[in-house]
Amino acid sequence: MGINHGKQETRLPRRLRLGMVGGGDGAFIGAVHRMAARLDDHYELVAGALSGNPLRAASSAAAIRLDRSRSYSDYREMARREAARPDGIDVVAIVTPNYLHAPVATAFLEAGIHVICDKPLAVSLQEAQALAALAQRKNLVFALTHTYTGYPMVRHAKELVESGALGELRLLQVEYSQDWLADEIPAATAAANGGTQDPAALGWRSDPARNGPAGTLGDVGSHAYQLAQYVSGATPDQLLAELHTFVPGRLVDDHVQVMLRYANGARGTLWASQVATGCENALRLRLYGSKASLAFDQENPNQLWFTPQGGQAQCLTRGRVQGQAAEHATRVPAGHPEGYLEAFAQLYVDAAQQIAARNDGRPIPSHSRFLTTVEDGVQGMEFIEAVLRSHAQDASWVSLAQQA
Repeated sequence: MGINHGKQETRLPRRLRLGMVGGGDGAFIGAVHRMAARLDDHYELVAGALSGNPLRAASSAAAIRLDRSRSYSDYREMARREAARPDGIDVVAIVTPNYLHAPVATAFLEAGIHVICDKPLAVSLQEAQALAALAQRKNLVFALTHTYTGYPMVRHAKELVESGALGELRLLQVEYSQDWLADEIPAATAAANGGTQDPAALGWRSDPARNGPAGTLGDVGSHAYQLAQYVSGATPDQLLAELHTFVPGRLVDDHVQVMLRYANGARGTLWASQVATGCENALRLRLYGSKASLAFDQENPNQLWFTPQGGQAQCLTRGRVQGQAAEHATRVPAGHPEGYLEAFAQLYVDAAQQIAARNDGRPIPSHSRFLTTVEDGVQGMEFIEAVLRSHAQDASWVSLAQQA
């Protein structure tokens, strides 16, 4: 039984030379990016500033067999030196804590190097808008890795909505629940000042200075919002939001609930929590239109439920649906599951296609059009800042268009 050879449409003349900032020893997401970049053979990792600590940067580079001469501990030096090399990197992957996303991306964009950045795009809307403007001015690709948009069935859902199969959107429900922050903070990690957690002891995600002001909101809440917007094609006009921190001493939110209003009269709800006991990685989306509904569950990503009004629920499966978007993102035959790493790799495939086209002065290939970009990042930051503003105003309705 052979693999799906549809990926031949994406074959490039050569591998793109990839650099990485962040992702040193023990970093989960850095390893995921490296696996995703390798899967379809469009990239070769040739340089990195894997840590700001010179010793850790060197040991991390050695562990993944990077040439010592192209291992850096300063991303600014890396951008400058790689831009000057005849065989310098084409694109950089940014897998640092959130507060570094904007300065690192700025350095490489200014050096004329394309960017693939982990989400969220930045820690403020102002930073995000500046990055979008810089990428446009430099005519460079800026991909943002909203992983779950790489699933074939998510792309098929988006295509179904665009086709009008659901009719007019009426209701939207999205949730992202995990439990990995549900436990109480151990006393040994609490600081002396009244039991407040020590951010350094629990990692950068618990530190507002490195993570930004949005905890669960910026981590999984931004994923939930982006998935809903991506599939539905609809952006809310207004929202009402409440943030909460259940675990004493935590410095950022660990629970989010949001109500959404849309211009056409549709209504939506978003719930994101990292203290939902028993939940692993439960990202779920439900869209209800005047003609039909869709339901997607990230923990069962090879399925999409489609139910026409008055008809029977249909379980659509990856490898069996007909549609360019799903076929472009599918590698193996029906019945052979594709999952998280393949979805992540799909973003790298589409980024490679767009980078090659931009470098050659060609139009962006139509089959790569579902790639999430810096513009998605700006919209995500608009959402985050609107939620923070609503919460600060005692959970009042606010406009997404209004800036903080």
